[in-house]
Amino acid sequence: MSAQLVGLFDTPIVVDDLPNAAAVNAALKPLILARRAERPGVTISNIGGWQSEHDVADWGGEPVQHLLRHVFALADAHCVDIASPGAPRHRWVTDIWVNVSPPQASNQMHTHPGAYWSAVYYVDDGSEKGDGAIGGELVIEDPRMPTVLMTMPNLRLRSANGSVHEPQLKMKVRSGRIIMFPSWLSHGVVPHQGVSDRISIAVNLAAVPRHPA
Repeated sequence: MSAQLVGLFDTPIVVDDLPNAAAVNAALKPLILARRAERPGVTISNIGGWQSEHDVADWGGEPVQHLLRHVFALADAHCVDIASPGAPRHRWVTDIWVNVSPPQASNQMHTHPGAYWSAVYYVDDGSEKGDGAIGGELVIEDPRMPTVLMTMPNLRLRSANGSVHEPQLKMKVRSGRIIMFPSWLSHGVVPHQGVSDRISIAVNLAAVPRHPA
C-alpha cells in the first residue's frame, strides 16, 4: 500500500542512569532506612509500603542534591520555552519523597496535578544484584484510557513505526535508573517479586516564572 502513516502528539518518556549511582545509593540507603525507623510516614498511592513526608530535600544532603541537579538537566533538555528558547523564563520547584516497598507492595494508578515533569529514581530495586527485580514494573497508561478499549478491546492501532499500540507501557526498573515523564500521565507500580525492600525516590517538578510579573 502507498498510504503514509503519520504519528501525532508524541509523549516523551526519558530514561537515564544517574552518574555515580553506586556511591549515591550507598549514601542514601542508610539515611532513608533511618528516616523510616523514626517516622510513621504517609499513605497516598502506596499499597503495603512506607512513603515519607515530602521533605526529602531537607535531610537527604548532597546525594539528593546531586540527583535533583541531574533531574533538572534532563527536564531542561527535553522541553523548550518557544517564546524564549535561548533564555527560559521558568524555574523548577520540586516536591520530593521516598517510597520503601517490601516484596508484593505496589502503588495504585495516579497522576500529579500541578506538576510538569514527574520522575522516579531507584536507590535499590529489591533484587539480589540490583539489575531489576521480577515484576514491579512502572506502569504508564495511555491518557485516552479507557476509551481506546471500549468498542473493541482486542483491536489495536498500528503506530507510525509499525508496532502495535498498547494502552499501557510496563517499564522494567533497576538500581541507579531514572525514569521521567509528563506529570499528566497516569502511572502506578505493580507488586515486585524481589528479595528485599525496593527503595525509590519520586520527584515532581513544577514550572514557575523565574521573575514574578
